Amino acid sequence: MTILQINHLSKSFGKFQALNDVNLSIQKGEIFGFIGPNGAGKSTTIRILLGILKPTAGSASIFGMNVWKESVDIHKRIAYVPGDANLWPNLTGGEVIDLFLKLRGSKNPDKKQELIEKFQLDPTKKCRTYSKGNRQKVALVAAFASDAELFILDEPTSGLDPLMERVFQEYVLKAKAEGKSVLLSSHILSEVERLCDRVAIIRQGEIIESGSLDDMRHLTRTNLIVETKEPLNGIRDVQGVHEVVETEKGTSLQVDAEALDLVIKKVSSLGILRLESTPPTLEDLFMRHYEGTGSDRT
Repeated sequence: MTILQINHLSKSFGKFQALNDVNLSIQKGEIFGFIGPNGAGKSTTIRILLGILKPTAGSASIFGMNVWKESVDIHKRIAYVPGDANLWPNLTGGEVIDLFLKLRGSKNPDKKQELIEKFQLDPTKKCRTYSKGNRQKVALVAAFASDAELFILDEPTSGLDPLMERVFQEYVLKAKAEGKSVLLSSHILSEVERLCDRVAIIRQGEIIESGSLDDMRHLTRTNLIVETKEPLNGIRDVQGVHEVVETEKGTSLQVDAEALDLVIKKVSSLGILRLESTPPTLEDLFMRHYEGTGSDRT
């Protein structure tokens, strides 16, 4: 079941093209990663999904409803956490959480208390005294304590320490287990890789790769460390071999997927003493797409 659908979405600010023909969909019970550098178009896309911006062309729907025309009904069923939560300075964290839950009609005091304890939040302090990390905790507690069907999380762990990031990941996976859907925009590629079922990479307002991590890894290079009985001469000249470096452990190199068989045959003929293979990561893919490129979108 499709929860979120974006079709040929474009957004211009005057002559500036912020988004160009963006397409993506999120299914029920799926965690979808939305990644790209600052200015790639992630936040513009999310603002359109929240009904804050009107698209120039194309369409976007959540629960089958138009995000611009039916945003009020959509917001009753979603939870949004921004990268920097702005809270009412004179209210306590607990009062803000209760306000958000009351606006949604949610009543689950046990879950709220569990989240407050897990995130180590002091709900009695005024929001003006909170650090950035504690403001994020308030927003995350309010989101996960709700009965939302879709979570839109835009850099949600900004300001959190590694321990709290793990707590966040735990509750994202719990939401998935309950059949809820998550759109996660994050700079932390290891977090996206750990949590997400599918990923879309956006660059300069366009989706340049989309799919499961397994689908996308064919575009990345495998990292090898090789030590052989005979000198590994000529390996730099093999088509598909990159970044050959001599290390204490042996020769380190990156190999395109299509060249892996040829490289293994070559090193086998030289007598393998050591062979370590590291599978490509999301960071490898991301950096390969962004190497030498820049962007100025929002």
